[in-house]
Amino acid sequence: MSLLLEGIQLGLLLAMLTGPLFFALIQAGLEQGLRLGIVLGLGIWISDLLFIFGVYWGFSYVSRLADWPAFAPVAGSIGALVLVGYGVYALVTPPALFPEGEITSRQQWKALWLKGFLINTVNPFTVFFWTSTMTGVVLDRHLDVGAAALFFGGILGVIIITDTAKIALARHLRQWMKPHHFFWLRRIAGAAFVVFGLVLAWRAWQ
Repeated sequence: MSLLLEGIQLGLLLAMLTGPLFFALIQAGLEQGLRLGIVLGLGIWISDLLFIFGVYWGFSYVSRLADWPAFAPVAGSIGALVLVGYGVYALVTPPALFPEGEITSRQQWKALWLKGFLINTVNPFTVFFWTSTMTGVVLDRHLDVGAAALFFGGILGVIIITDTAKIALARHLRQWMKPHHFFWLRRIAGAAFVVFGLVLAWRAWQ
């Protein structure tokens, strides 16, 4: 039980960070509503789940990748391109508002899922977080599969719950918003993506 609580505490700490994922979740909840926002969230959560499997069963490969001298510049550059690309797209396009319950195409579902997956996957912080967690807790304490699953389950469970809460809160705010509010919030989100991308590129090459 203590491992589960440790995972929950670490998940809550992670959930309080304000980064590109936060803006992506809020933007999806405001513009697309709860259901499509969850689709974007699924991309994030599946990415995290794959990282968990990767660091547990292929830790030597993942750690060697993270220790590769060119990893930070390469991963940071790719992540920066993805973030800046999404940011520029948000800046030059109008809000894509979908009423609750509206039937949307598979392409829209895939695009949102891919957006969440890519933003999380190409972020070097995600790799460093899961590898450091694996090293600092699972390997140092020699946890077996069950204990590691309890710990990682606590982290991922909190991430899923808090991400869903962010989407639901954003969706709830839709009813008080006017069209020009959506316009400016999309511009703010786009600018935030661009800034995060530029900062990521700068840090990666330092």
